[in-house]
Amino acid sequence: MNSVIETRFLTKIFNQKTIAVNDLFLTVPENSIYGFLGPNGAGKTTTIKLILGLIRPSAGFVRIFGTLMGMDSSDVRRRIGYLPTQPKFPNTMTPITYLDFIGKVFGLPRQVRIPRITELIRSVDLLPLSSSEIKRFSTGEITRVAMAACLINDPELLVLDEPTLGLDPIGRASTVKLITELGNREGKTVFVSSHILADIERFCTHVGIINSGKLIFDGTITEVKKLIRTNSVELQVEGETGSFISEVKAIPHITNVQSFKHGIKIGIDPQHYSETLLDIFRVLTEKNLELISLSLGSESLEEAFLDLLEEEKSHGFLRAISRKA
Repeated sequence: MNSVIETRFLTKIFNQKTIAVNDLFLTVPENSIYGFLGPNGAGKTTTIKLILGLIRPSAGFVRIFGTLMGMDSSDVRRRIGYLPTQPKFPNTMTPITYLDFIGKVFGLPRQVRIPRITELIRSVDLLPLSSSEIKRFSTGEITRVAMAACLINDPELLVLDEPTLGLDPIGRASTVKLITELGNREGKTVFVSSHILADIERFCTHVGIINSGKLIFDGTITEVKKLIRTNSVELQVEGETGSFISEVKAIPHITNVQSFKHGIKIGIDPQHYSETLLDIFRVLTEKNLELISLSLGSESLEEAFLDLLEEEKSHGFLRAISRKA
């Protein structure tokens, strides 16, 4: 699969003392929705500025669409839509006048620009406010204007920095839906930074986790979930469980069985997870037990995120002296 964003050895040091980004190797596949996760101060926004060529790296490089990105790469930037954190707008402008201004900056002719503005205002649900001054808008409404602005040039790559920050639940749901729809369009790649893990888990296909400027995970959502799978299953059943537990213990590849007041937790050898799960359900059916609830024992992305941060903290030295080829 082709990569839209590729960084190698990417490093940024401010004032010769603050390491904001540390030897970053990042690959964002074409047509993916890539979630860039990290706690506040981890280096997410600095990485985005380096990707966009807004600041110079101290070392390393960025390629966008296979082209080296620099501060003079205006041709590449014309293919990108950028949503900054907490965007600011001229107070006296309306969504229509602002989008018209941005369309002119991109050189869109009037016959293309005007229908495009109308389409975007409808798509971000700003039609009732299209002639209102932006200075009167809520945080969610401002975000929608910014989202429309970053789409004005119909970009191949969208870079969204904390797009759901400060939004109420309705605003977050609307933004998540729009990002998902954009990511499903052919020819669109979305790179979105966030520290809100529930949003990333909801719409991303790939995820990178950064901590203290260092990338500590890079892969698909499926890979991160496999990484943190606990290889167990928890059942709550109704009926006589004694003989069920005895037969389950005899199943090959069962590592342990624990019975609690409200359920049974069964450990499974990860190399034989799927086949053993089928054997458990076979015994459940044979014993004529009613299944009340089932948990496959996988952690949430939030728990995985915290585990990876803790691992990075405890193995930081080893990570520091090893380099991805």
